[in-house]
Amino acid sequence: MAPVREGSALRIPELPFELAPRTSGDAPILSFGWPDRWFATLLLFNPDWRPRNWYVNLQEPLRRTPVGFDALDLKLDVIVDLDGSWRWKDEDELAEAIARGLLPERDRARLRAEGERAVRHIAEREPPFDRDWTTWRPDPAWPVPSLPEGWDRLPD
Repeated sequence: MAPVREGSALRIPELPFELAPRTSGDAPILSFGWPDRWFATLLLFNPDWRPRNWYVNLQEPLRRTPVGFDALDLKLDVIVDLDGSWRWKDEDELAEAIARGLLPERDRARLRAEGERAVRHIAEREPPFDRDWTTWRPDPAWPVPSLPEGWDRLPD
């Protein structure tokens, strides 16, 4: 789900907005998320399943909801190339979110530390990165998931 207004995705939401299903395109993504970490780690593939890079999404820890899981995106991201080199992404969006008062200034240092922690997990091959995920493929027998009733309603 992503915040949208008049059909266009909002990178930094402003009220009013609605939630709408959004796809990430035709390229497969393998995602790792944890309820106690301020990031999710994704392995991005090309449409033909060739691995592209790791992507660290800085976000609030996952929270279970009646319809699945929620997390708040915290704007700053890290791209980790397959050779282990890495770089920050969307520093401008983080600065704008702080300037608008959507995120407190004190979160900037924490987000950078969490991003660096995520990079270390990948580089030092800490579980689950202690195996080669670039050859992983979903079981073709798995059903395609669907959004449950009520997915588009924000909790009170």
